[in-house]
Amino acid sequence: MGKLIFYHADCSVCVSAENDILNLLNPADVEVVNIGENRNRIAEAEKAGVKSVPALVTPNGNVLHLNFGASIEAVKG
Repeated sequence: MGKLIFYHADCSVCVSAENDILNLLNPADVEVVNIGENRNRIAEAEKAGVKSVPALVTPNGNVLHLNFGASIEAVKG
């Protein structure tokens, strides 16, 4: 199985979801991407289908949007 990618923007909702994801799954199987800090990864997240964060992208390309924290548009500023 490939890595899951967890996109977030460092808001309280995102940080809480990150903690839960890393407690539920093997952290070695999850790449955590803070698009609030790594703004160069926003386009990648959009291309993957991420519409809001926090979101988890599965290895087969499914996007699981979790408890709404912020839209991609809001993160882009």
